[in-house]
Amino acid sequence: MNKGPFAATVSVVVPALNEADNLPHVFATLPSWIDEVILVDGNSTDDTVAVALSLRPDLRVVTQTRRGKGNALTEGFAAAKSDIIVMIDADGSTDGREITLFVQALVEGADFAKGSRYVEGGGSDDISPTRSFGNRVLTFITNRLYGTRYTDLCYGYNAFWSRHLEAMALDCDGFEIETLMNVRAAQAGLDIREVPSHERCRIHG
Repeated sequence: MNKGPFAATVSVVVPALNEADNLPHVFATLPSWIDEVILVDGNSTDDTVAVALSLRPDLRVVTQTRRGKGNALTEGFAAAKSDIIVMIDADGSTDGREITLFVQALVEGADFAKGSRYVEGGGSDDISPTRSFGNRVLTFITNRLYGTRYTDLCYGYNAFWSRHLEAMALDCDGFEIETLMNVRAAQAGLDIREVPSHERCRIHG
C-alpha cells in the first residue's frame, strides 16, 4: 500500500559492497514515505547487511549472484515490487532527500527521471576536471548519435516507472550500466526528464 505523498509506490535500490560505515548516513537521507528499500549486497566481507537490517528492519536484502554494479542494479530492479524504482549509491555521494524531485518528475508525466550535475540546481563536490571533460565529450557524442539532449551522461542517480524496465533491456554487469540505461531509455522512446542533483564526496572508504 502506498504510504507517501504520491499516488505511486516507490522502491529504492541500493547496491552495496562493504559499505557498513556509510549506510547509516545514506539511510538517514531516505524519505520516510518510501515503500520499499532493497539492498543488493555484493557478498560484503564487513557488516554491511547486519548494519542495514539494524537501521531498517523492513529492508529486503538481495545477495548478488555475479559481480559488478550493473549486475547488482539489474538484480535489484528485478526484485522491486513498486510502481517506481529509484537507484542510489551506498557511499553517500547521492542524497536520498532528492528522491522527491525524481518521483515528482515521474508523476508529472516523465517515464524516466535522470539526475544531472550540470543543470541549474545540480553540482558536484567530487568530480575532477578530467572526468568532467570526459563526461561532457561522451555526452556530446551520445546526443549527436541518438538525438538526445542530455547534459550529464555518466551519472547514476536515476528513477523510472518499473513498467519500462523490460523496454530498457539492461544486459551489462559493470559501471557502464548508467550510460546504457540512458541510451536504451532514449532508444525506447521514453519521455526523459533531467533532474538537478548534487553529487557529494564518498563519506568513508
